[in-house]
Amino acid sequence: MRTHPQIGYDILNKSKAPVFQLAAEIALRHHEKWDGSGYPGKLAGKDIPESARIIALADVFDALSMKRPYKEPWPLERIIAHIHAGAGAHFDPELVSVFADVLPQ
Repeated sequence: MRTHPQIGYDILNKSKAPVFQLAAEIALRHHEKWDGSGYPGKLAGKDIPESARIIALADVFDALSMKRPYKEPWPLERIIAHIHAGAGAHFDPELVSVFADVLPQ
């Protein structure tokens, strides 16, 4: 599981097209956490590319809100509470605030 960011990066980084370079950056860093406890680089705060900080939030929202073979989708209120609880640890707190503001839309 912890090798998939590097594998994705290695595949996507072969292209020099800007969209693939952005995708490679996201693939590599989307499991970093705001507090530095993520992987693969243990980056923290604004050292994590903004693109990856955004996708990290979207990835968790998607994982929690969708039915998976191993779990039922969580209710929206529980997902929002989980994301708010992760602000400043897992997630960029500024992005959590923006996320909460745009979610009703």
